[in-house]
Amino acid sequence: MSTDPVTPDFAPKQSKEESKNWTPTLIGLFLVVLVVAGLAYFGRNRPNASNEVDPYASKLQVGDIHPSSADNFVGSTVTYLDLQLTNAGDKTLAGGQVQVTFKNSLGQIVQTDTLPLHVLTKNALGGYDEPLDISLSPLGPGQSKTIRLTLEHISSDWNQSYPDMKFVNLKTK
Repeated sequence: MSTDPVTPDFAPKQSKEESKNWTPTLIGLFLVVLVVAGLAYFGRNRPNASNEVDPYASKLQVGDIHPSSADNFVGSTVTYLDLQLTNAGDKTLAGGQVQVTFKNSLGQIVQTDTLPLHVLTKNALGGYDEPLDISLSPLGPGQSKTIRLTLEHISSDWNQSYPDMKFVNLKTK
């Protein structure tokens, strides 16, 4: 019989100095930083090409503005401005934006938004009209269509009169 104490297999083993290989960790960290930087660069809001009034805007006539509002699913109010837009020019309007400027009772600007042009079209399944980007339903020469501008928020200081509108970044064919 041996007098050596028996050490069970589950006894703690002597710790040995192990050199860690940091290469995979550093490569993974570098890739994470690269992906985050790429998302930040490509996901940022880029300024519009220009907010100058487009020369073709003089050929667009606005009429019959109808404001309305509705509550959305989170409990805030969305305001719609439906307007009749007539293309009095010789080109087809296939894209663009409208810059709306709201003023207070002193005539000071309280809010400016640049919104895409959306045409109200009949829903293929019936029911309510739906706003589609004007590129999907271009406005030809001599045509009139109802445009819907959707505003998520309007300043409480707004004087309730129609906003100033200018058409920017227009795309014509």
